[in-house]
Amino acid sequence: MTQRQAVSVATILGMVVLVLLLVVCHPFSWGSELEVAVTGTSVSEAAVSGSGVSGTAVSGGAVLSGSAKGFYSSSVTGGAVTGSAIAIGSGNTLVTRIAMPDGYVRTEDTQDSLAYFLRNYPLRKDKSKVKLYDGSYKVNQDAHVAIFKLPLEKENLQQCADSIIRVYAEYYYKTGQYDKIVFRFVDGFEADYSKWRAGARIEVGANGAQWTDGTAADESYAAFKKYLRMVFSYANTTSLKSEFTATDISRMQIGDIFLQDGSSGHVVMVADLCENAEGKKAFLLAQGSTPAQQFHVLKNPAHEDDPWYYEEELTYPLKTPEFTFQEGSLMHRNDG
Repeated sequence: MTQRQAVSVATILGMVVLVLLLVVCHPFSWGSELEVAVTGTSVSEAAVSGSGVSGTAVSGGAVLSGSAKGFYSSSVTGGAVTGSAIAIGSGNTLVTRIAMPDGYVRTEDTQDSLAYFLRNYPLRKDKSKVKLYDGSYKVNQDAHVAIFKLPLEKENLQQCADSIIRVYAEYYYKTGQYDKIVFRFVDGFEADYSKWRAGARIEVGANGAQWTDGTAADESYAAFKKYLRMVFSYANTTSLKSEFTATDISRMQIGDIFLQDGSSGHVVMVADLCENAEGKKAFLLAQGSTPAQQFHVLKNPAHEDDPWYYEEELTYPLKTPEFTFQEGSLMHRNDG
């Protein structure tokens, strides 16, 4: 081999090594997935492959700023971050905590609606653990993405159906719709808060529940809580089901429930709802459970980095982190 040939071979080998090094050390320039960890730095500050990630809008309107926390494993398209992961921020409501999916917008609400009530209800700090009624921690801490600051009684009463009752009761109480605070016991008795508020009380005996003369009218929140504890003691998924009517996803609203009744039944609530341009829905689910525990927003086991449940993915049985619901379980409250 001549000296010139040797130089040529060495040059070619050097170029091959250089290309291999570029592939190993700079995969982003070859169209691979981009992983962006957001830890106190806005996305606009993160430079990627010399071009950076422009803007801060992520997943249909969520803003990743200095307070946002989350992890994205997404591709870069046109300077925007896209992909299936949903940002979980540090905001104190559903609207500010959980980003919408890309291309979706939240359904309209009014300030006196249940949708507005739930979307703006205070949440506990991000990464909080779900507590039981006695202050201890729930065993499974991998099922939730957020926890509502919904009051929880210290007795083991406010379980799955009771949590749904609590949400509706607190909403009606806050908006002054006292006549709608009516819930059924297992025996069919209707516990009407308006009567309780006026001073009547409920007595439960061998022949079921009945109203009795009570005390003077009491409009206090303390009396309201005593009423709820009475309801929690005698209501369950079966009695709750009698207050709802079957519906379908095309008519889904915030406050609808997936309910499977019976001794081993369960119920979860649609806590938030959004739609894309084609009218397809995505929704968040929330639950209480047994033992009595804090009301919390569930993950979606189909894709745990995205808690939204999608109409286009909806099949039965519907799997949530801790329960499976059969077809026909989606229901709407009769007075809603």
